[in-house]
Amino acid sequence: MSQELYQSGVTTSDSSPIKDEIPRTNAGKTPIQILHEYGSRSGKIPAYVMEKADGEAHQPSFVFSVTVGDVCCQGEGPSKKAAKHTAAEAALHVLQVDVAATNGDTTDTNPNSVGTLQELALQRGWRLPEYTVLMEAGPLHRREFTVSCRLESLSETALGSSKKSAKKAAAEKMVDKLQALSGSSEITWTPKPRVQFEDLRNSSAEKISSLRRNPLSIPNTDYIQLMSELSKEQSFAVAYLDIDELTANGQYQCLAELSTSPVTVCHGTGISHSNAHNAAAHSALQYIKIIASNK
Repeated sequence: MSQELYQSGVTTSDSSPIKDEIPRTNAGKTPIQILHEYGSRSGKIPAYVMEKADGEAHQPSFVFSVTVGDVCCQGEGPSKKAAKHTAAEAALHVLQVDVAATNGDTTDTNPNSVGTLQELALQRGWRLPEYTVLMEAGPLHRREFTVSCRLESLSETALGSSKKSAKKAAAEKMVDKLQALSGSSEITWTPKPRVQFEDLRNSSAEKISSLRRNPLSIPNTDYIQLMSELSKEQSFAVAYLDIDELTANGQYQCLAELSTSPVTVCHGTGISHSNAHNAAAHSALQYIKIIASNK
């Protein structure tokens, strides 16, 4: 559960008119209003609780917490209202709510995909999106970053001139993938339940049994195809993530990520992207074979 404590710098008492302590957007909305609108859309109405009230009568101090789904944040201020607003502001920060998108401007054709993924995960009880910087390259005046976005069993990577822009681009690609899998702009895709290692050990299905019996050292084998057949049989997803940086001897690199529980990630190299994918699939099959054979 995420918690942040935001301090208000206003020192007027609760009995005095307080006009400047409440932050507002350009459209005049307060953090409480924006968070309430977010909660109404996501079906998780914010709940505020006063955690503490102390200080002298002429200089009181209040601490409020706000809970929105799985997110809980705190805020402190010289009045109850100020404390609630700073708590709401902290929650908006954690939820990565795009405040500009809540100001009634319907002309925005490029919504905040990072916030969209965050909101989807909170609404549907998914794990929050994970962003990883895979590579940083280029001269100092022209850096290029490669960032991966992982959401449940899905992965996407993107480039950007900064970590923030690469993260946003990866999130946009993930939203596009979710819409493609859903068949429309409305995202209806749902992740498959993660396959436990114990399930692989206990399975007697054809592909996993063949993996246990047969060696994985036959030349020119299409390990990508073998992995595809096994993943369909055992109901887990496979994603291949290309690493832009070459190895010291100039080979391509790839990671094969399996949506098992825990997640399986294996590395592969080759003279081409396809060879690297095949090598990563080979490594992943070897690992699954060890797991599935240990009764």
